[in-house]
Amino acid sequence: MSHTQMMKGILDGCLLAIIHDEECYGYEMAERLERYGFSSISEGTIYPLLLRMQREEFVTSRRKASTAGPKRKYYSLTTKGEEELQAFLARWEKLEANVNAVIHKKISNREEKSDDND
Repeated sequence: MSHTQMMKGILDGCLLAIIHDEECYGYEMAERLERYGFSSISEGTIYPLLLRMQREEFVTSRRKASTAGPKRKYYSLTTKGEEELQAFLARWEKLEANVNAVIHKKISNREEKSDDND
């Protein structure tokens, strides 16, 4: 599985979490993701996800005036989006626990084998 494939599902949850905190627009989301360490996520990646989430009624949008140019499309979470975010967080916690269990088991097994070889 490529990094891109892995990121697709994760980005949905991250965007919902960002929007949950505060209504914001696409470029602002890209900037926030970059601050969190997602360096290669562009608006071109974000907008199709937002459009899909809007069709799925997870987010809603409205145009607001901007002091820095034309009106911007701001996104906010719907009740359905809040539910999806909570479901994502539950899935993420389970996945994180499972991956950590595998990693720590492998590390423990290596340590045991190393001890056996001493």
